[in-house]
Amino acid sequence: MRMLNRRKPPLMEAELDITSFMNLMIVLVPVLLLSLVFAQIRVLNIQLPAMTEQLIQQEREQPQQLELEIYADKLRLNYPAGEPLHEFLLTEQGQLDFVGLSVYLQDLKLTFQQKQIEKQEITILAAPELDYQTLVTAMDTVRSFKAVVVAQVVDAELFPLISLGELPTEERSP
Repeated sequence: MRMLNRRKPPLMEAELDITSFMNLMIVLVPVLLLSLVFAQIRVLNIQLPAMTEQLIQQEREQPQQLELEIYADKLRLNYPAGEPLHEFLLTEQGQLDFVGLSVYLQDLKLTFQQKQIEKQEITILAAPELDYQTLVTAMDTVRSFKAVVVAQVVDAELFPLISLGELPTEERSP
């Protein structure tokens, strides 16, 4: 028996055709970059109230915290903490009076500035069953207001450092 000595044909190097992949990238990259502009998310920054022993002692000695209590039928502004400053009842439409709150906070901020008091923090106290939209509206109201400066509408700062807390159970209205 004779062995046939067959030679294998030489392997040809395969060429990679990446033209279609490059075309895909040329179209895909600009589309993804343009869509980033529309995918922005608005973030509300809040701080947890710091409760160290030193701050608790300071608060007992001189409670100068501005508080907004949100009830189902009213808003109550306290300054110093626990001392009612002003109450905002429901509007004629049966909604919480955030417009009146904003006007009052603007006057309060001006009063603080005239008395050389630098106040930027506020604590919002709300019941756990409060709906999310009401809480966000309250945060937007106490953080800033729309003002006209040099023929442009800008957000003027009120109390941007917002802390959240829960209303004490004995203070919740029925």
